[in-house]
Amino acid sequence: MARFPTTRWSVFTAARDDPAAARTALEHLCLAYRPVVLAVVRRRLGANAQAEDLTQAFFTAMIERRIETQADPLRGRFRTLLLTALNRYLHNAQAARMAVRRGGDQVHADIDDHAGAIVDAEPDPEGVFLRHWALTVIERALAAVRAETAAAGKGALFDALRDYLVEAPDSDDYARLALQFGMRPNTLAVAVHRLRQRLRASVRAELAETVGCDDDVDAELQVLRGALGGGWRRVEGRAAASTGL
Repeated sequence: MARFPTTRWSVFTAARDDPAAARTALEHLCLAYRPVVLAVVRRRLGANAQAEDLTQAFFTAMIERRIETQADPLRGRFRTLLLTALNRYLHNAQAARMAVRRGGDQVHADIDDHAGAIVDAEPDPEGVFLRHWALTVIERALAAVRAETAAAGKGALFDALRDYLVEAPDSDDYARLALQFGMRPNTLAVAVHRLRQRLRASVRAELAETVGCDDDVDAELQVLRGALGGGWRRVEGRAAASTGL
């Protein structure tokens, strides 16, 4: 399997050689995927304002305890590590909450002041996590493509076409947008097609930052497809006939 020469994950798992670089890489990954954890915690806490604090405490614990030493440098995915750590963290929070209910006075150090806030577990916590992880990957990929197009002076066009990179526009949409931008409908269709290609490449680049080899990118892409359902399949080109491309 081909190894990526330098990615966030490869730097992260090289902890023995450069712990400081590993910490920086982990901080970057935690910042990038903080919305995933926050979304899951909010599902567990409802609208509880402590969700933000608990999420921050979770990432602080990950960084301070050098969780990179638990990562497999040869086979690994940040998504899997993140989910495992989050499940353990929330399980400890739930256990601490139950101990408080029973009158115990010992609260696990990982939980700080949040133990009593955890509510009943989600019926499908992994499904919730995967859905938000996939949406975060797509959002980050879209932001990268948006930055590219804005740098080329086409930010307004991207903003108008963004919603059609997953769901194919119908003929009325093409006609309206073509009129808005002074373009022929076929030319606009080509622009959508090219943006979809850039989005696919951007998604792969985003996934590559969180895994250890090419095969793992393909595997993560399969997981992402499953989490998003038909929407991502349309992005991958199966809507070509309906868009006339």
